[in-house]
Amino acid sequence: MQLEIRPDPAEVGRARRWARSRLAGSGIGDEEPLAETLILLVSELVTNAVVHTGCPAVLRLSLPGGTAEPSTVRLEVADTSDRAPVPRCAGDEATGGRGLALVDGLADRWGWSVEGAGKRIWCELDRCVDVVEAEADHGGTEDRLGAEERRGVDERRGAVPAEPEPAYGGLAYEAV
Repeated sequence: MQLEIRPDPAEVGRARRWARSRLAGSGIGDEEPLAETLILLVSELVTNAVVHTGCPAVLRLSLPGGTAEPSTVRLEVADTSDRAPVPRCAGDEATGGRGLALVDGLADRWGWSVEGAGKRIWCELDRCVDVVEAEADHGGTEDRLGAEERRGVDERRGAVPAEPEPAYGGLAYEAV
């Protein structure tokens, strides 16, 4: 699935709405943390394309066909700018410059490659069936999982955090 993006800031909202409708059609509900994270990643990558390139772009979304097995969601934004994405170190008072840091903190994998005269930036999110099933069994939110159950889900993933990790990969930001 893909969406053509014009170099206009209003396109970011349209891209989020488009992605939400595609998620719903693939069985990924708005209540899943994966959906919230994916919509934030769409916002960041489309904003970067619109703001930093001034060129049209293409948003591509590869979604799983069903919810029976673990799967990967892939998001790509391709544009015709030859400028490489450069993570920036934004100061405390800066109102921008954190997009790629958010992508790095939220995505399971991300990268970019040259594509023709432009580039393609991509990221992937893994959908863990154990978490989805546990959320469904406990009213739809991971916060309702007990500490013991959450630890069991993390063990099946292969990682057991000593302390709960901060939201968004430890990156702090504030909405302005």
